[in-house]
Amino acid sequence: MAEMVGIKNIVAARTLLNTSLERSRALAMELDKTGPRLEQIKQRLPSLEAAVTFMRMRKCSFVAVRDQIDGVIGPASAVLNVFYAVRELEKSLLSEALSNLFNYLSIMKQLEEAMKFLADNCRLIIQWLEGILEALEGNPDIDDQYILNVKRPIRILQELQDTDVRARLKGGVLFEALGKLETEFKRLLTKNTVPFALIDSSSSSQAKQANCIAPSLMPVGVIQKLQAIIHRLKANGRFENCISVYVEVRSSNITTSLQVLDLEYLENSITEFDDAHDIEGSIDNWCKHLVLVVKNLFEPEYKFCSDVFDKIGSDVRMSCFAKVAAQSGIHSFLQFGKNVTECKKDPIKLLKLLDIFAVLDNLRVEFNCLFGGEAYGEIQSLTRYVIKRVVNGACEIFWELPLQVELQRKTSPPSNGSVPQLVSFVTDYCNQLLGDKYKPTLTQVLVIHHSWKQEKYQERVFASQVYNIIKEIALNLDAWSSAHHDITLSYLFMMNNHSHFCKLKGTKLGEMMGKSWLRSHEQYKDYYAGLYMRESWGKLLLLLNQKSNTREVIKKRLRAFNEAFDCVYKKQSNWVVNDQSLKETICKLVVQALVPAYRNYLKSYGVLTEEDVSASKHVKYSVLSFENMLSSLFEPKLTKYGSSRQLHFIGKIKDVVTNQFHLMLTAI
Repeated sequence: MAEMVGIKNIVAARTLLNTSLERSRALAMELDKTGPRLEQIKQRLPSLEAAVTFMRMRKCSFVAVRDQIDGVIGPASAVLNVFYAVRELEKSLLSEALSNLFNYLSIMKQLEEAMKFLADNCRLIIQWLEGILEALEGNPDIDDQYILNVKRPIRILQELQDTDVRARLKGGVLFEALGKLETEFKRLLTKNTVPFALIDSSSSSQAKQANCIAPSLMPVGVIQKLQAIIHRLKANGRFENCISVYVEVRSSNITTSLQVLDLEYLENSITEFDDAHDIEGSIDNWCKHLVLVVKNLFEPEYKFCSDVFDKIGSDVRMSCFAKVAAQSGIHSFLQFGKNVTECKKDPIKLLKLLDIFAVLDNLRVEFNCLFGGEAYGEIQSLTRYVIKRVVNGACEIFWELPLQVELQRKTSPPSNGSVPQLVSFVTDYCNQLLGDKYKPTLTQVLVIHHSWKQEKYQERVFASQVYNIIKEIALNLDAWSSAHHDITLSYLFMMNNHSHFCKLKGTKLGEMMGKSWLRSHEQYKDYYAGLYMRESWGKLLLLLNQKSNTREVIKKRLRAFNEAFDCVYKKQSNWVVNDQSLKETICKLVVQALVPAYRNYLKSYGVLTEEDVSASKHVKYSVLSFENMLSSLFEPKLTKYGSSRQLHFIGKIKDVVTNQFHLMLTAI
């Protein structure tokens, strides 16, 4: 890679040298053409000097113009000296190499000042000579030859006065010198511009060590050279070319630097039919990349731009950086944020909108500093629009959450008595909203939204809305419990869900709902566990506790017990207890209630069936196998491929619940 860069630099240097050589040849040709003309002027200057001397010698004959003639002699001599100085400075400028830039600029400045001095003095002498000419032309004693002797130096001085103008025309000394400065400006800027060493924190394990960027700043000496060139070009009206070159080189450098971040997702189209969940990864990358780009790329670039154009003025600096930022892709970042606000509404979108708001809010100071001037009107307008859409969209989804939960009430509960995925999703979701990451941001969004409506935000609003969400979940559970036709399954269902709420102790949601709320769920869990035990296993326990006197009655009751147990066990073999500790507790209670009774029953009456040839039909389960079966209740029964399929299904649960929420939001 380094070798390729070196070859590219050598090729660029060769091209630059060839261009400079061609321009030098063209300049030499133009100077060759200019030389004879200047030589003619030089040859005609003695006649001017002779004429002036002649006028001085004849001043006694021209008393009326004596004072004017005396006044012309001194400046005329000065003009000759300045002209000779201009010729010498032109030779020095042509012989001076750009490698000694500051000396080259010094000679160039001296030449400009000498040409200006020459033009000013020529103008003054011309005015004096024109006054003398007017006096001579009004004198009848003066012949035409004297008048011609005065007109001739006026024409020569007029040519000398235009020396500066000719030098700035194409092919002129200053024109070519300014062109060389523009070329040198681009060469210095290009040679010393190195891509920013951006590190994508999402793909590098070293991101935490550096937060990711080490900008290659230009040496102070190079910046001083750039400033000096800009100052000279601005003084000669060639400043706009500097801005164009700067914007081209620096924006191209930023574009190259950004390639390491893999920003293709910024170009992906996002419509109102897309789900935020589908582009969740892109949004997360956007949040990280925007911070990285603003803090570690645009900020250094802004400082560098300020350094280079420090002596030109803030308006120029802001205009230049605005062009660099616009051509480097800042609009693409803001447009992506805008597109996210336009996709489908769902709970995940609320969290993503809060992420976007948090990033923009954290970058508010940087945005105001970088894009706070009039030159950044388009960036400011798009930023304000994105923030407005984010705030309105987040509040809209937040206020509709209780209604979303309510609209799920008509759906069917899980057939295995487990905790509905909606319940798990909503409680986890509320915990996220109440967590340290989202609660401050959502509160800030609500405050802003209320202020836009000229309303005062009340702190209880947030908690009240979360409470309404949980209240709707509780109403859903009552409805779903009634939907179970098996009363035992209904008890198991309620036991599972109350246990789920008990587990919220120590969470943000549990703290908000309070200790009494958690105790009530603990009590309801125990209550429904008792109902489940009585309804499921109470009848079996009665069969074991009944006394029998004859062999036939014992066999009959054993058959009845086996049938009842098989029925209950088969029915409940597909039921689920979500909490592991609760499952162990229930199984332990069942074992403690039934196994001792079963053991005693067999011990007391088994001897009556041992002599029967069909005893195995009556005593279907040994005490150990009976206990093992009860201990394995609520264990998932997987097929050969059930494990991987079940994991795949569990991975889709979040999508299903989110899609259900989205459908309800769309229907609102």
